Amino acid sequence: MSRAIPILAGLFGAGLAANGIFMLASPEAWYFAVPGVTTTGPFNQHFLRDIGLIFVLIGSGFVYGAVRPGSRVLLWSMGAIWLSGHALFHFWEVAVGICGPEVLPRDFPAVTLPALIAVALSIWSLRHADR
Repeated sequence: MSRAIPILAGLFGAGLAANGIFMLASPEAWYFAVPGVTTTGPFNQHFLRDIGLIFVLIGSGFVYGAVRPGSRVLLWSMGAIWLSGHALFHFWEVAVGICGPEVLPRDFPAVTLPALIAVALSIWSLRHADR
């Protein structure tokens, strides 16, 4: 199982980076392709490309950590911090009434689940550091 985790982390990172590349290459297509995004506000190419850069960076960190064990704890934890903050921000929007609670199940696969995966990978990397 320990050998499978870095492979899964690499695939996870590749998916995050691919999402970011899509955001950078075609922000308008991304905006209309992802369910629920159009309800969060008007299309903003600059903002989407900013976030796309973050996804490429985080995804690259997971991929790099998958092949460089000495970098895992730092890179995967930093990615987990941003992804968790992003997910918590979505919960905060519901808590203060910006969005209704019906958005949480819709956002789960693309927002909350990646944060949970990143946290789990970070905990695993910390427990298996220096091995």
